[in-house]
This record gives sequence, C-alpha cells and structure tokens, in this order.
Amino acid sequence: MDDAGDTFKADVAALQFLVDAGLDVIIEATPQNRLAPPEPAPPPAAPAMREEAPRQRLVTEPPRRPEPADSDRQAAETAAQIAPACNSLDELRAALEGFHGLAIRETATQLVFADGNPEAEIMIVGEAPGREEDRIGKPFVGESGKLLDRMLAAIGLDRTTVYITNTVLWRPPGNRKPNPSETAAMLPFLIRHIELVQPKAMMLAGGAALSALYGMEARITRERGRWRDYEASFGTVPLLPLYHPAYLLRQPSLKREAWADLRAFRTKCGELGLI
Repeated sequence: MDDAGDTFKADVAALQFLVDAGLDVIIEATPQNRLAPPEPAPPPAAPAMREEAPRQRLVTEPPRRPEPADSDRQAAETAAQIAPACNSLDELRAALEGFHGLAIRETATQLVFADGNPEAEIMIVGEAPGREEDRIGKPFVGESGKLLDRMLAAIGLDRTTVYITNTVLWRPPGNRKPNPSETAAMLPFLIRHIELVQPKAMMLAGGAALSALYGMEARITRERGRWRDYEASFGTVPLLPLYHPAYLLRQPSLKREAWADLRAFRTKCGELGLI
C-alpha cells in the first residue's frame, strides 16, 4: 500500500510538472513541441473582389408642373368650350360653379355672379369682387356699392332697373386687380353673360371690362366718357366706361367728371327709350 501510494504521488507530481510546462492536451495525432515559441498566425486572406457593374446614378426629378402660361391657356380654352353651351343664366352660373381653371377661386369665399334684374335692358359690368362682395356673394356692396346706388339714383335708376356683374367673378387675393390671364379665362363667360342678358346699353365701371372686351390695355382716366359700340351676337350695344365707385372713393375730386359721364349715360338711355 505504501509503494502504491508513493507511486501515485510520483505520478501526480509528474503530471503537475507537465501542466506547469504547458502540456494541456493529453492525446493528439502528432507530437507537438509545447516548449517551442508559437508560429505567427498567417495574415487574414483578403476578401475576394467581386466585380460589380458600374452603378448608375439614380436621378429623381419631381413631376413637371405646368408652366403658368400652359395652365392659363388651358383655362381659357376650357372656358371657351363650356361658356357658349350655356342657354340660360342658371346654366351659366352652374358652369362657373364647376369651373376650376383659376387659382383665385380656391382663395375666394364664393362665386359672385350677379345682382339686379336679369330682365333689365341696362347692364353694368365692373372689375372683380372685393372683400364685402366676397363675403355677401353680390357685386357692388359695401361702401362702393352704396356709392353706385347713389350714382344710379341720380339718373333715375336702381337695382331693379339694371343688371350688375363683374369681369372676374371671384375675389383676387388682397383685393388686387385681376391679372391678364385671369381676365382672359373669364372673357368667354362674360361674353356669354352679355349674350344671355341682351342689354340695350352698357355701363363699364372701371377699365377691366373695357380691356377684356376689346383686347386692349385700357386706362380708365383716358377712356372714361368716350362712347363705344360693342358688337354682340344679337346686335350692336352702346357702352360707356366710367370711373369705378371704389376709385371715386379714393379720388373724390373726380366725382365732377363722373357726374358728367352719368348725365351722358342718362341722355343716351333716354334716346333709346330705356329711361
């Protein structure tokens, strides 16, 4: 027993020596010199280069928006198609309600179509609705409307004996003047409006309607008080440009000229048997 114990202790001591010497694997297929310095690890292999097709630059362009001239032209063409097909004022109004060719209708509160008597023989055409007209839905209201009523009363007229509309029937933002493209897009509706009413005399308040109907850049300070003939499909209509009431509110010194124009209009209407 003593010999066996001594042998076991000797074996353990030998194993401990081997462990201390770095022997930590008991059996391998081939002998290894554990006392030799380790060989340096081989450098990592470079990854295989995969030949790729040259990348094409992806260019994303926003969808092309129509140029303003294209949009304006399209609006005018659409108006020229649908306006002549309207056979009554109700149909004309419905066509305008469905017309989305002008951006100003998106900023306006509502369509300002007309006021007065559609059976009247005298037609008044203004420029475009203002803030009060946009709110109420009728042309020539507010201070300018009150002045127009006084002007009409001075020559024996009122809203039961005239028919009133505008060149552009939606309020431009900020009460600015309608631009030429807006006027051009609304011209077919204005022409058809006149054809349906068939007035025997017309009063143009401001230069917008004059510019639209005659394709010119009219200055009301130069054109006011000068009679013109409008050749409509139903006949010739005499028309007289006057200062717009809103302009007279800003330039009260011009009321003397406006009164002279009103008297001339009354004289013509008397000659035609309208007053």
